[in-house]
Amino acid sequence: MPPERRPDTSILAAYGAAVLAFAYALVSLYWAVGNDGLISTVGGYVQSFERNGGAGPVVVAVVATLAKVAGGLLALALVRPWGRAIPRNWLLGIAVAASAALVLYGLAEVGAAIVVLNGAIHPSGVVDRNVLRWHAELWDLWFLLWGLLLAVATNGYRRRTAPRVPSVP
Repeated sequence: MPPERRPDTSILAAYGAAVLAFAYALVSLYWAVGNDGLISTVGGYVQSFERNGGAGPVVVAVVATLAKVAGGLLALALVRPWGRAIPRNWLLGIAVAASAALVLYGLAEVGAAIVVLNGAIHPSGVVDRNVLRWHAELWDLWFLLWGLLLAVATNGYRRRTAPRVPSVP
């Protein structure tokens, strides 16, 4: 395909980030409405929180759902016309912060899980290797990929919306 006919990679990345965010929101919503499928693969406080029942786990899952929907809308704001209603510096700042947080969190969690799974470190206490595998291969990797796509989309938005400096003859 000639370069002028190829879609902008950053626009594709924005849509990819939105798809990942909305899909992750659906998982949280699934848990918020009382389903517990795959909750054992999350482990830690989420699993014990869910086991205890009550309003707490529902509130946490609803907040997580809303945050992930907001993340999807953020990605779309970088490429959709309605995103122009948000001041450029605000949108850029929020997108940079969100992509950095997602990438750093994903890297730290996936990296830690891989290091433990490969036996490079041996944390004290009980380690559920199955849960660690799920985090390394899905849950935290999902955050990492979402953050990387959002970072590419954010950089493309920055380039596309940069103020034009008139050329001096």
